[in-house]
Amino acid sequence: MNDGAPRKGASLGAGWRSAAPLFVVALAILAFLPALRAGFVTWDDNRNFLDNPAYRGLGWTQLRWMWTTTQMGHYVPLAWMTLGLDYVLWGMNPFGYHLQNVVLHAANGVLVYFLASRILTLAGVVSRPNARDAVGPSVLAALVFAIHPLRVESVAWITERRDVLSLLWYLASVQCYLRFVSSAPPRWRWYIVAVVFFVAALLSKATSVTLPVALFVLNVYPLRRLGGAAGYWSPASRRVWLELAPFSALALVAGGVSIVALHPPAQLGVAAKIAVSAYSLAFYLEKTVVPTGLAALYEMPHRVSPWEARYVVSYVIIAAISVGAWLARRRWPGATAAWFAFLLLMLPMLGVVQNGPQIVADRYTYHVAPILGLLAGALWARWRAASGWVRVAVSGCAIAVLAAATWRQTGYWRDSERLWARVLSVDSTSSIAQIAMGDLLIAQGRAAEAAEHYGRGVELDPTYAEGHNNLGVALAREGRLAEAISQYQAAVALDSSYADAYNNWGVALSRQGDQAGAIERYARAIQLDPRNADAQVNYGNALLHAGRAADAIERYEVADRVRPRHADTHLNWGVALAQLGRMADAAQQFRFALELDPENVDARNYLARALGQPTPNSIPR
Repeated sequence: MNDGAPRKGASLGAGWRSAAPLFVVALAILAFLPALRAGFVTWDDNRNFLDNPAYRGLGWTQLRWMWTTTQMGHYVPLAWMTLGLDYVLWGMNPFGYHLQNVVLHAANGVLVYFLASRILTLAGVVSRPNARDAVGPSVLAALVFAIHPLRVESVAWITERRDVLSLLWYLASVQCYLRFVSSAPPRWRWYIVAVVFFVAALLSKATSVTLPVALFVLNVYPLRRLGGAAGYWSPASRRVWLELAPFSALALVAGGVSIVALHPPAQLGVAAKIAVSAYSLAFYLEKTVVPTGLAALYEMPHRVSPWEARYVVSYVIIAAISVGAWLARRRWPGATAAWFAFLLLMLPMLGVVQNGPQIVADRYTYHVAPILGLLAGALWARWRAASGWVRVAVSGCAIAVLAAATWRQTGYWRDSERLWARVLSVDSTSSIAQIAMGDLLIAQGRAAEAAEHYGRGVELDPTYAEGHNNLGVALAREGRLAEAISQYQAAVALDSSYADAYNNWGVALSRQGDQAGAIERYARAIQLDPRNADAQVNYGNALLHAGRAADAIERYEVADRVRPRHADTHLNWGVALAQLGRMADAAQQFRFALELDPENVDARNYLARALGQPTPNSIPR
């Protein structure tokens, strides 16, 4: 007898299904909690945020910059808008920036959950979306995506806001497209929304150009609207191609804009590109299964030999998996579709067009990771030889291990020193990491230690102009001026447009008493970069020492226009005015300097002199 009252077991099942997405969110946030204590790091964050006032806010000036800039080779206006919002809410407190990254990533985990539920239903693995038998596989798929250590770079690095934001729109577009396809008759509003979300994804990061390929694979399997009995050129198939055409056209446009924005550096040859691509695929597969030894940078070797052992092994692994997946296409079509989708979606990230000094990067897996999550969920659902509790126990242990590894990996992004120390612990031959560690040490006043890292960096890569320049700075701090000058000479020999190296060379010559030589180098630095405020000030100082106070003032005026409200500019400007006998004007400049830097002893003493007062702490310049 059934009186229509809900059964207790059914109620609990419905409650668990409703709570499953919240469970995904909770675990994703928990695994990435260390990110909320992290700061900005000297791996692009300094250039994008600390040294870049252009993004700070959502006013017309900032929005115009966001929609026209290709800062560091990326056209990502929507990502910049979210970062501008962070500035409005949090100023320069990195907590808020990290919080938004983590929240967006958790939202992506939820989207993967619902997408897995729908795709596994279409594949016949579960009975229907959000059914009792769909919850376990969908949760596992979402968590394999959301709490895997390979996700850390995209989530814990503020610069990679573009990753987490673009995938949000990407997954939403796929979900809407599947709703469109599944509705009878087709509800075109879902299709239109899918296209709009795709545009948003492209405006967040160009990596999203792979979405038409993802839709193509889905139409082959599990939708079965292309290939098989449907064929590829039947009337029904042609309708599918027409559906995909707008997505493909948008992807082509975005890809072209991306290449123009990138200004690609010198590229490897075809054979070397194939070698690097195979190695990258094998690396990502290995780190998906055994996520150890992860770091922010895996530096590209100076020479790529396509027949080196690691590349040959990679060829064999990728070829073997591809052949096996093809042969299994009838028995396990889902595994075949997942593998070839992984290959195709990874293609733009494999060095077809190189960008940056890395051979691989953890962040490059972010947009393909849902595929591997789906595969894990499907395997879990089909593992019927084990009881449900056994499957829950095994998957629970795996999730716990991944979450712990993610927590630990996120900790390496807490600050720049931990970040670069981690890179060096994984690969001590990284010249970039050696130089970056030197930069941190020189900023802390530890010039001797910095020189050791800089020296190792230029030893590893003698062609690294910035390394020679920075080594010169460290040597100059130790008073080793002749050695410093030789490093500046090496830097400009490698890069004749290196304005900072010319400026630093001038400083070293000035300290040796060669004002004429210093003036020549400052002039060259300014010729190369008229907006180099340090060179303008240093040029003025050299002119001042040469007794040309009026000419020096012209340099300080330029420096003030380029970099307003800088204490050192106003201090030296005041000294020049004092040399000309314009004491009232000089006093005003010293006041400006003290306003900007109240602890500046020189400015205080010079102001007292200009006003005819005692100067017990006077330090002549």
